[in-house]
Amino acid sequence: MHKKFVNHCTIDLTIIPDGPILIKSGKEGADPTKPDMEFVETYHAGGRSIYLPGSSLKGAIRAHAERIVRTVGKDRRDSNNSNLPWANDPLNDKYDYLKGRDGKDLPAPDIYKLSSFTDQMFGNTSIASRVRIEDAYPDKSQPLKIEERNGVAIDRVFGSVAVGPFNYQVCTAGEFHTKIHLKNFTLAQLGLIGLVLRDLNDGWFGLGFAKSRGLGTVQVKFNSAVVQYPGCELRDKQIHALGSQKQWNHTFLLGAGEFLEIEEAKLYSFPKPDSQDSPVAAQEMDLGFGVQLTWREGTVNDLFERGVRSWSSLLVGGSR
Repeated sequence: MHKKFVNHCTIDLTIIPDGPILIKSGKEGADPTKPDMEFVETYHAGGRSIYLPGSSLKGAIRAHAERIVRTVGKDRRDSNNSNLPWANDPLNDKYDYLKGRDGKDLPAPDIYKLSSFTDQMFGNTSIASRVRIEDAYPDKSQPLKIEERNGVAIDRVFGSVAVGPFNYQVCTAGEFHTKIHLKNFTLAQLGLIGLVLRDLNDGWFGLGFAKSRGLGTVQVKFNSAVVQYPGCELRDKQIHALGSQKQWNHTFLLGAGEFLEIEEAKLYSFPKPDSQDSPVAAQEMDLGFGVQLTWREGTVNDLFERGVRSWSSLLVGGSR
């Protein structure tokens, strides 16, 4: 399905520290005046700046998505109920089930169909990810507050200092702007992303270093969300798929399965039908080609609520 581009969602959001956070740089410098553990930095907007790497954000989001799927689904594929979502252990999974008897990879549709729900979204060694997260850079209008803290590691047996004292750098105020991109997504996958971001905002999991010691909690502010159908056009308040007879109401939120023929959808196990009505009216994309629906600030939760409905329907259907 990476050979086609049927739908795309861009979630524009701001991450706000709700206490100290630290994404470590991974290496220590030779400058003795700097803390033992520094915040990762890069060149941005004309100078050096701390930032939240997209890879760190994606790792935390994927890990929590796997927790959710294992909680309401399975931790391994159920051969008697292949419709029930499951999440594997990507660090220890050998992915033998994605290879044929000759040791070669199965055809792409079979790889996607046999992969776990989270692997279908975030990728594995055989399929590419559908989720891309940009680096989160500081908003210049909101000054960063960076400070140093001290700590020690306590020996659990003797109660004495095992390592330290050491000092580390944290950010306690500011705003970081980023975007999450999903391509060729199902509405259930969009709903799962919404649940993860809700839990991140509620403090159920954190980002970066020392999360179990109170660091890493953040608030998530949604600025906007745009869902695009690049292979469609808007005519008479109807979304028309170019090159086919498919059409939908101009307020419909559409998953990837809606754009596929029945045989192709079954080949990949894309749900069909996969649509939700919405209060947002479609508009033409730039250059007059393609269709998009835009959720402004304050209304993005409506988009996620519709995705969560599809996620809930998937769980109900899979549990039967």
